Amino acid sequence: MGLMDYKEAWDYQDQLFNAVLATKAENRTAIPEEQQPTTNYLLFCSHPHVYTLGKSGHETNLLINEAGLKAKGATFYKINRGGDITYHGPGQIVGYPILDLDNFFTDIHKYLRYLEEAIILTLQDYGIAAGRIPGLTGVWLDHEAQKNPRKICAMGVKCSRWVTMHGFAFNINTDLDYFNNIVPCGITDKQVTSLAKELGHEVPLAEVEEKLLRHLAGLFEATITREVHEKRH
Repeated sequence: MGLMDYKEAWDYQDQLFNAVLATKAENRTAIPEEQQPTTNYLLFCSHPHVYTLGKSGHETNLLINEAGLKAKGATFYKINRGGDITYHGPGQIVGYPILDLDNFFTDIHKYLRYLEEAIILTLQDYGIAAGRIPGLTGVWLDHEAQKNPRKICAMGVKCSRWVTMHGFAFNINTDLDYFNNIVPCGITDKQVTSLAKELGHEVPLAEVEEKLLRHLAGLFEATITREVHEKRH
C-alpha cells in the first residue's frame, strides 16, 4: 500500500477485521451448505512518522511532549494492540496480517513465532543471524551472547475470535534517531537497529518485501494473491 497515513491504515484494517468477524458470526447460525469461507489479508505499507502505544504500555515511555512531536513531524496514537510503545516511519516495512486463524491453527503464540520466523529467515537471506530473546517479543540481533542485543523488528497484535490485526514493524532503511524519543517497547537496556545499518547500505523495500512474502507463504502454507491498494484522494 506504499506510504499510508497511520489512522487511514488502522481504519482500513478495522474494516477488513470486522468483515471477517461478521462472516464468522453469520456462519455460526448458517447450515453447512450456506457457510461462507473467510478471507485472509496481509497488508504491507509504511507510515509517516508516528508513535503508537499498546494497551499494556505506559505513556511515560514517550519522552517528548506535544510540541516535540510537532517539531519532529510526528503523531501519537493510543491503540488496541498488545505491547508497549513503538515507532513507525518511512523506510520500514509494516506488516498487518488480518488472518482468520481458524484457517491455519488456533494458537496465538505459534502465530507470533511464525511472524518472527519469517523475519529471521528474511534476515538470513542477507547473511544476518537473528533470533529471539526469551520473554521478549520481536526479532533481535546478538540474541545469544547478548553483548549488544538490538531489536530489528517489533511486534504487537490483537486477536478476537481467532481473527488477527496489527502486526510487525521491520526496520529496513529507518531513521533510527526517532527511537531516541521513546523507550522502545518499554525496554531500557537494549538498542534498536535496521537492515541498512547492519549492512552499511540501504536496501530497496520491494526487494525485502518479496523475500518476506515468500517466507510468510511458506510458513503459513498459503498462496498469496497480490493486489495494489488504490490510494484515496
